Amino acid sequence: MTAAGATGAPRATATAGALSAERAIAALPGPREPAGRLRSVIEQALVFSGATLAAVYTPDTSGSALALVESAGVPRSLYGLRDTYPADGDSPMAAARRERAPLWLTPDALDGCPPPDQSRAKDISVAALPLGDAAGHAGCLLAVTERPGGFGTDAQDVLVLLAAALGGTVPAPARDTCPGDHDAGSFGLAMDSGRIDADARLLALFGMTPADFDGRVETLLAQTVPEDLPTLMSVVEADHMAIGDRELDFRIQRPSGEPRWLRLRGQVVADADGRTRLLGTVTDTSDLRSGVTDVTRVQRLAAVLAGTSTVREASQAVAAGLLAPLNADRIALAELEGERLVVTVLDPPDPELWPGTWRTEWRSEWPDAPLRAMPTLSAAIRDGRPAILEAGTPLEPDVAEVGPGGLAVLPLPAGGRTAGLCLIGWDEPHAFGADERAFLTAAAGLAGQALTRVRASDAEHELVGTLQRSLLPRRLPDIPGGRAVARYLPTVAGLEVGGDWYDVIPLPDQHVALVIGDVQGHNAVAASLMGQMRTALRAYAIEGHSPDVVISHTNRLLVGMETDLFATCCYLDVDMESGSVLCVRAGHLPPVLRLPDGRVDTVDTAGGPPLGVVPDADFPMTELVLEPGTLVALTTDGLVESAGCDIDVGIAALGDALARSDPGHLGLVADALLDGANRNDDVALLLMRYDGTAVRPLRAALTVRREPHAVRAARDFTGRTLDDWRPATDGTDGTGIADTVLLVVTELVTNALLHTTGPVRLDLTLVRDRLRVAVGDASPRSPVKPVATPWESTGGRGLLMVEAVTAAWGTVPVSGGKQVWAEIVTGPARP
Repeated sequence: MTAAGATGAPRATATAGALSAERAIAALPGPREPAGRLRSVIEQALVFSGATLAAVYTPDTSGSALALVESAGVPRSLYGLRDTYPADGDSPMAAARRERAPLWLTPDALDGCPPPDQSRAKDISVAALPLGDAAGHAGCLLAVTERPGGFGTDAQDVLVLLAAALGGTVPAPARDTCPGDHDAGSFGLAMDSGRIDADARLLALFGMTPADFDGRVETLLAQTVPEDLPTLMSVVEADHMAIGDRELDFRIQRPSGEPRWLRLRGQVVADADGRTRLLGTVTDTSDLRSGVTDVTRVQRLAAVLAGTSTVREASQAVAAGLLAPLNADRIALAELEGERLVVTVLDPPDPELWPGTWRTEWRSEWPDAPLRAMPTLSAAIRDGRPAILEAGTPLEPDVAEVGPGGLAVLPLPAGGRTAGLCLIGWDEPHAFGADERAFLTAAAGLAGQALTRVRASDAEHELVGTLQRSLLPRRLPDIPGGRAVARYLPTVAGLEVGGDWYDVIPLPDQHVALVIGDVQGHNAVAASLMGQMRTALRAYAIEGHSPDVVISHTNRLLVGMETDLFATCCYLDVDMESGSVLCVRAGHLPPVLRLPDGRVDTVDTAGGPPLGVVPDADFPMTELVLEPGTLVALTTDGLVESAGCDIDVGIAALGDALARSDPGHLGLVADALLDGANRNDDVALLLMRYDGTAVRPLRAALTVRREPHAVRAARDFTGRTLDDWRPATDGTDGTGIADTVLLVVTELVTNALLHTTGPVRLDLTLVRDRLRVAVGDASPRSPVKPVATPWESTGGRGLLMVEAVTAAWGTVPVSGGKQVWAEIVTGPARP
C-alpha cells in the first residue's frame, strides 16, 4: 500500500495544539513506567488530535505480524479493527512501518483497504505513524477520526509529537495476555436517547457485568458520588458538552463505602445520519492518586464556615480556604441579587491585580452592565454547574483577565437555587487535577449553604443596626472652641442592640452639653428606652434648664414610665468661652481628663443614684475648669469592666491609654481606646477636646423695667453699647448698623412688654462679624409671624421688619420662658 493520502514530517513551527501536547507530555510518567506512559500518550492523542480511536501496534515475537498492545477511545469493533495484521500486508500500519513515514489517509484513500473498514463507519480518516525503540523493534501509532477533512495541520503536528514521545517506551506484545487488558473501558453514548454501548471492562469498573446492565446511562450515573454528579452531567448531556470538556475525574461509591476515582475522556462526534454521540474511555485512577485526599481540607472549611455569622466573614473564610491551597492568584466571591452580582470579597485586595470592572469596594455593585452581558458567568449561574476553563479558552475580556492561565467558575448552590458565584483564577497555565475538581465542587456546596445561612443573619443584624443607628446621633455638631468624636461598639452577643447612648447638644451663649448614658439590659426594650431617655434629656437641655434640673426632670420621667429598667448618666455643661464646666452624675462613671501636659485626672465628682430608682433624688453639681488642650473622655462601663477585669483597673488602663494618646487626632484616639474592648457588652465612648474660643465675645445685658419709657431705655442702652464696641462694615462709621440694631431692639422689646408679664431681659453679644440681639421673657409662647396684615392695621408688622433687616432670627425656650433672638452681620469690632 502507498501513502495515497499524504506523507510528511513535522513542521518547523509548532502549532498551538502541539504546544499544549508538549505541556501534557511533560507531565506523563517517565520511561521507567512504559505501560503507564504508553497508555497516557494514546489518551493524549484522543484529547489533542480529535481522534475517536488511538492504538499502538508492534511486531510480535515471530516478527510476521503486527499485534495490538494498547488502544483507547471508542470500542474497536465500531471500525472493525483487529488485534493483529500481517507485517508485510497492505494495512495502513504495515505500510507506514515499511515506508518509515507518516500516512494521512482520507476516506478516498481508504476505499478498498483492509480494516479499519468504512462499511462499519462512513467517512473516516486514518493516521498511521511509524515508531521505533532502542531494541530495534518497529511499530505504528494508529489514529482514527470522523472529522470532515481528516486530521488537519494542528492535529498532524500533535500526532507526530506523540509518536516521537513513544520512542523507547513501546513494549513488545505478550502473547499470553489479552491486549488492552487494563483497568480501562470504552463506551459510545447516544446523546439523544441516553443509550450507552459499554464494554465489559467499563462495566466492571462500575461493579457490573454485561448481564446486569440495561444499557441506560442513568444506571451508571446512579453509582456516582452525589457531589460529583452535577459536573458529570455537564459532560453526558448534549446541551452542556462544551468544546474542550473532554476530560473529567469523578467518583463512584464502592460497596465498602470508599470512593473509586475514575477518569472520563470523551469526544462528541456525529453519525452519518446526523445523530450526536459521545465516544470515550473511562479509566480507574484510584491507584494514581495520593493517599492523602481533600477530605480534611473540606472538613476544615466546613468547620470555619460554621463559625461565621456575616456574609463578609463567610466569604473571607472561603477565600482563605481556597486561594492558598490551590496556589491560585486571585479569587472573587459575589452574591446573586436579582440579575446582578454583589461582590463580597476580592482577594488580593490590590485593585491593580484585577480587571477594571472588578476594582470595586466591598459590597459595591459590579459590573455596570447586567449579568446577561457576561455569557460565561450567566451560563454558569443558569445551569448551576461548575465550569473549569483552561488557558486559551475564548472568554469575554473582563472574565478572561481574572484567570489567563486557567479559571474555575463555581456557582454556589443552596436550597435548590444559586446563592452566588465564586471565581478562582491562575496567571500561569494551570492543570486541573482530579483532586482539585472534586475539592472545588465540595467547597462550592459548602460556601453556598453558608452564604444562605449568614445572609439571613445579616438581614437580622442590619435591622438591629438600623434601629441602633436611628436612636443615636447621625453626626456630631461642630462646636465652637473644640472638637468632639464618638464611637459605639455593639456587643457580639444576642441581637447586638443595647442601651448605651451619647449626645452632644449645642446650647445658647457658647455652651455645649456632653451626655453619656447606659440603660440596663441588651434587648429591644433597653434600646427603645434609651431612645426615649436621649430625646427627653435633649429636650430639657434645650429648654435652658441647669444640669441638675435636666437630670432631675429625666429621672422623674423614667420613674413615671413604671419600667423595671434603670439608667445611668453623666451630663456636662461646658462653657466653651471660659472653659467652666458643670458636671452631674447619676450612677455613672466620672469623666476622665487628659490635661495639656499629658497627665490624666479622674474627676472626683459628687453623684446621685441611677435614673428611675428614687423619684425625688438629689443630683448635685460639681464645678470644673478646663484649660485649652484638655481632652474630656466619657464612656460606659463596657469599656472598663468585664468578668476578668475590675472597674478600677479598667479606669486606670483607660487613663494610661489617654496619657499615651495624641489629642490632635481624636478619631485615632477613639479607635485605639476601643481596640481590644470587651465585646460581651456594648460600649459608648465620647471624646471632646477643649481648645477655647480664639475670639472672646463682647457681651452686655439689661433688665428692662416695665415703665413708660422702657423701650427708650433699651434703645439708649443699645446705643451706648454700640458706641463702646464701634462695629462697622465696609469701612463706614457704623451708622447703618446702629440704625438696624436699634430697630430690632425696639421691635423685640416692645413685643415682650406688650404680650408677656414678668421680667424682660435684653442681651447683646458681638462675636467677630455677627451681633446677636436676644430678648427674654417669662412666657413660653413663641411669637407668630403674621401671614397677612390689613393695610389699615397699625400693628403686626414688627416680626416682618425684623426678618427683613437681619441675617436670621428665631426663638428658644429658656427656663420656663423663651428668648427671641436675631443676628445682624457687621464688620469686626475695632480696637
